[in-house]
Amino acid sequence: MSAAELNAGLLDAFSDALWLEDGLSRNTLESYRSDLEQFGAWLTKHRHQDNGLITATHSDLLAFIAYKFSARVKASTTCRELSSLKRFYRFLLREGKIQVDPSLNIDAPKLPRSLPASLTEADIEGLLNAPDIHVPLGLRDRAMLEVLYASGLRVSELVSLDSAQISLNMGIIRVMGKGGKERLTPLGEEALEWVSRYVTGVRRILLGESSSNALFITSRGSAMTRQAFWYLIKRYARQAGIAKPLSPHTLRHAFATHLLNHGADLRVVQLLLGHADISTTQIYTHVARERLKRLHALHHPRG
Repeated sequence: MSAAELNAGLLDAFSDALWLEDGLSRNTLESYRSDLEQFGAWLTKHRHQDNGLITATHSDLLAFIAYKFSARVKASTTCRELSSLKRFYRFLLREGKIQVDPSLNIDAPKLPRSLPASLTEADIEGLLNAPDIHVPLGLRDRAMLEVLYASGLRVSELVSLDSAQISLNMGIIRVMGKGGKERLTPLGEEALEWVSRYVTGVRRILLGESSSNALFITSRGSAMTRQAFWYLIKRYARQAGIAKPLSPHTLRHAFATHLLNHGADLRVVQLLLGHADISTTQIYTHVARERLKRLHALHHPRG
């Protein structure tokens, strides 16, 4: 059996295990597989190993990380790839495919503590007002933007919403997050009003004679994609005169930052964002802290 065939078989088994254990999405599984395939290709080219991933040693992994560093690959990318390798070799050890885990005692590169990009409340107001609500697609887009900002959903969670996941009477969304974990997220009066206008009028127009379970649909009656929504946000940002780098995830950051700025508890924000670990949420305290520093400098007599 060739190295490529052996690797493919191991990666198939690994992907199946990840899906069964964690319920990971197809995109996440493909990301794991891509990282491991890159390492396998590097082993063949630079270490001249033809026996596949299963024969990699501790020194091979260290050399791979050093290669990434010399190629000026982002530390965040290398960290993700190392995480994929560690998970893969733990799986092989558990399954009895290897006797020693080659990824043991390899630390990930230190990552700079960067603040997530965010928008001011004025930026958000301009972005939300950018769609032309007098046309069906514009009203749909306004509803999507309002939901994203009001709930802090990931864009993948937003575009995959089914009509059954939203309760207009209760004003909540039932979200299926990462790993198949479910959470309930409130919408707020403003977003609820826009979604109601969309659902009771525009959505029926867009569907025509078609049928779909998707909450937010295109002019063809099909579900919205992440890529299409990313393009829409870019377009509306230009219309609103927002020059900052912006993506659908930026609204998620704005949601968390603005909640904290207005006094929300960090653990509440953690629940709303669907973070499994509060350490993931804590970076937003740095964003809020910067605002407090500016207010102190502006208003304190010795600021």
